Amino acid sequence: MDNRPSTDLYVSAHARIAEREGVPMTVVHKGDPSSGTIVLKINLLNGTARVLIEVRKGDKRAWMPALASDPATDHVAEEYLSRQVEIDPDVWVVEIEDKKGRVWFPEEVVRI
Repeated sequence: MDNRPSTDLYVSAHARIAEREGVPMTVVHKGDPSSGTIVLKINLLNGTARVLIEVRKGDKRAWMPALASDPATDHVAEEYLSRQVEIDPDVWVVEIEDKKGRVWFPEEVVRI
């Protein structure tokens, strides 16, 4: 049995943490509330963004850069996110506005 919190609860909790620190985190697209995959767009506020996709590393959640260029231009990031929503309407797209590029979710960022 999976003991992970539902996606909507998980995203809401981390959004509150970031916002308490003055970092806006917005759900751009709500997917399946119980188990939708999360894609993060970390807007660096300089015309570029990091895009990280939720992956599994063993029995744990991790984040992996979704694009070859990390960071990518904002335009490339937005095109990728639009395609993901078309492919999987259950996906969650969360945008974080943080010049420092922090992920705001505790799991590690991995490269495969």
